[in-house]
Amino acid sequence: MSVFSSYQRTNVFQQMKDTQLDVLVIGGGITGSGIALDAVTRGLNTAVVEMQDFAAGTSSRSTKLVHGGLRYLKQFEVKMVSEVGKERAIVYENGPHVTTPEWMMLPFYKGGTFGPFTTNIGLRVYDFLAGVKKSERREMLSPDEAADKEPLIKKDGLKGAGIYVEYKTDDARLTIEVMKKAVQKGAHAINYAKVVDFIYQSGKITGAIVEDQITGQQHHVYAKKIINAGGPWVDDLREIDGSKKGKTLHLTKGVHVIFSKERFPLKQAIYFDAPDGRMIFAIPRNDKTYVGTTDTSYNGDIANPKMTEDDRNYLLDAIRYMFPSLAITVDDVESSYAGLRPLIAEEGKDDPDEISRKDEIFVSNSGLISMAGGKLTGYRKMAEHAVNTVVKQLKEEEGILYGESETKHLPIAGGEVGGSTGFRDFKKQKIAEATALGMDEQTASILVQQYGANIDKIFELYEAEQANAHNAAIDPVVFAELIYAIKYEMAYKPVDFFVRRTGALFFDIDFVKKHKDNVIAYMANVFQWTDEQKQAYTEELDQLLDEAVHPII
Repeated sequence: MSVFSSYQRTNVFQQMKDTQLDVLVIGGGITGSGIALDAVTRGLNTAVVEMQDFAAGTSSRSTKLVHGGLRYLKQFEVKMVSEVGKERAIVYENGPHVTTPEWMMLPFYKGGTFGPFTTNIGLRVYDFLAGVKKSERREMLSPDEAADKEPLIKKDGLKGAGIYVEYKTDDARLTIEVMKKAVQKGAHAINYAKVVDFIYQSGKITGAIVEDQITGQQHHVYAKKIINAGGPWVDDLREIDGSKKGKTLHLTKGVHVIFSKERFPLKQAIYFDAPDGRMIFAIPRNDKTYVGTTDTSYNGDIANPKMTEDDRNYLLDAIRYMFPSLAITVDDVESSYAGLRPLIAEEGKDDPDEISRKDEIFVSNSGLISMAGGKLTGYRKMAEHAVNTVVKQLKEEEGILYGESETKHLPIAGGEVGGSTGFRDFKKQKIAEATALGMDEQTASILVQQYGANIDKIFELYEAEQANAHNAAIDPVVFAELIYAIKYEMAYKPVDFFVRRTGALFFDIDFVKKHKDNVIAYMANVFQWTDEQKQAYTEELDQLLDEAVHPII
């Protein structure tokens, strides 16, 4: 049986080598996770290796919207708007705990990009193309109605607004829940496992040499088909294969800044024109407000994109422009994050805003299948296309028949709650159970939203581990989450827990500062880290804490 536990890393590697794999997926972001789930549910023996942590790259650093791509209407990408709009609803229904509807307001101003007529027509077309349900279709607001809905927006030149539904998500948790479901269905998945070379037979790719980034040990993993879902690293893997030719990636960087609700008390999510005409999101999230994103070409360290002073100043200028009464300053920024978009380069298009977000599959002469481009919202369809390619090849080569994709109506881990309608009742019931255990209502609500149907495991750990939590000097709720992350979500390093499993480094930086020392001490003891490991992992977290607040100049 497949496991997803950091206590059993050795066993996972062994299972990958002992199993006759049909598919080896390289990359544990949302694309690789989606491919693993699609493949394993069609009966393909599947494994995933990720050189960092799951979702450590692009898939934890997006705007955290499963959105329908309204901006692509401006580029007349009608098919993309139609497809991702419909996919958005599927993602929501399959995981209503990690994806929630969010009404988004698009104010328009005299001389702005959008006017009342174009906004009305654009949103109407968007509703039609994206198959938006009746209760979530756009409304048009007068200037007074718009200002009433969000008093912080600038009033000067305001001509009204359109309001429509987007879907807010936790991108890292979405990725991990998809991967957990793939593992539950029989896939093998492991993080901190880097492909350092490929294995060939008669010029055809048959496996990969995978290096455990924790122990340094190398493993030979063989598979009939290998899918490169490395996101920003897709071209690096193509280079190892000697097949980086023709189309290549164009990496762009997006930065977001986070504020406390007290300093930026946004009531209503806003999609607005920056002074240079780019569109920016400002979104409330629990007791924070976050704003982004920039879109600039990137040539730096892929593993560690950073916010620059220019990035920060650009976003602060945009905030001052749209929310002048706040008088936001540099000192108000609580945290930030930077992520990369692996776009497919297009001839004659150097402006990141102009480059399409379409996905494409490249198949090399050796047989390496590379998945490039795409969007978070379209991850399931991208996975379906990739696995269709594998299935077609296996049929031609071996005469083996596999079925169609089964993921359209398959809940991800934690999503087994009867869809969005069922989740409302589920959440009420579980909050009541949590308060009966002694948790406060706000904490309970956040936990149920975070773990969905897996919340019972958190409750069990909360009750059973009180003494251990006390001995470790860790709050019992935090301790339950930590044990769950290690045992059921393969967290191994402090950054895994504080960044990808809880999102705290981005949205509750004080939580990280408060708990990091005791969490690190506990993890060091459990995993028997050497002094060098403990120091390296502590410094890694401290560096991210510093970078979240201090931009590079």
